Amino acid sequence: MLRAPCIPDDLPPNLDWRAMAKFIGKGNAAIARYDGMLQSLPNPSVLLSPITVNEAVLSSRIEGTQATLDQVLEFDAGLQGAERRQGDIEEVSNYRLAVQIAELALQDRPLSLSLMKEVHQRLMQGARGRDKAPGQFREDQNWIGRPGDTIERARFVPPSPLLLPAALQAWETFIQSDAEDPVIQAAIAHAQFEILHPFKDGNGRIGRMLIPLLLYQRRALSAPMFYLSEYLEARRGEYYDRLLAITDSGDWQGWMEFFTNAVAVQAEVNFQKARSIQDLYRAMRTAFAEVTKSPNAHRAVDAFFKRPIIAAPTFFAEGEFNNRVTANNILQRLVDARLIERIREGTGQRPSVYALTRLIDIAEGR
Repeated sequence: MLRAPCIPDDLPPNLDWRAMAKFIGKGNAAIARYDGMLQSLPNPSVLLSPITVNEAVLSSRIEGTQATLDQVLEFDAGLQGAERRQGDIEEVSNYRLAVQIAELALQDRPLSLSLMKEVHQRLMQGARGRDKAPGQFREDQNWIGRPGDTIERARFVPPSPLLLPAALQAWETFIQSDAEDPVIQAAIAHAQFEILHPFKDGNGRIGRMLIPLLLYQRRALSAPMFYLSEYLEARRGEYYDRLLAITDSGDWQGWMEFFTNAVAVQAEVNFQKARSIQDLYRAMRTAFAEVTKSPNAHRAVDAFFKRPIIAAPTFFAEGEFNNRVTANNILQRLVDARLIERIREGTGQRPSVYALTRLIDIAEGR
């Protein structure tokens, strides 16, 4: 049976606010607790860098990539062997760069359709979707199904391209409003974006990227660093089923309960990770200083928190060391003290590569 293109609901949808009250309160309390931790971090962009990379890994994995956090970090460090996942890693790297573009833009302007197109342009550069109109909303009918399925076998058919411009304008008006609770607004905005499926490819990643950006725009977060893909990737089937139930049976309520619970659970996970990273950072600041006896020890710590797997030349640059002998001595002392690992010995033109594995373990929840 051929599915007709769906007709999107008006925004905001009708909700049973009395039934939603406990979910709204739970989600907001969890976000507030996590943001308190975020504000306590001396440099969240540095300390949470590995979790930020892991979010890109997991959001891309929902769409079918297989790259792991270790492989992405190894590739960044120039380790041979990581390139076997180069296509997947490229998609993850594009995701990270697209997020940076959006975060920078939010300093001067609100979330908008034009910004989404800019972000999509970056997301699709050089990736497997580069031939699918990067930075442009679709002008033809798309559908969602298993690989190779025709539209007759589609699981979901987004709105007709004839309806899309008006629906997108209504969506933009909604995300620029402050009438809704921020968590509820993020839930509705994400779901509606997935329903509209305005791009030929990359909709899921853009839609998940929107969640922390919108919470940041509404000042529910002090920085757009909230990571939900871990929860959604672990419950991928239910995630898709809940979205599909909106267009199949108008079950916005079920979606809202799923989303707000996801926010509450993942906020606690993110809180614990952030606290563990903060504890590790403090411990490493002390340990690096004691072991190296160097006034530059703090710069060495920051270099490893920015890049938990790092090649020696990058370590020299990130740490802004005056000479390589000093930097090499610091690295050797840290290896001898087992604070870091040397995962590749330098030979010829290939530099040594080092890892702060405890930080990677925290980011991945090990």
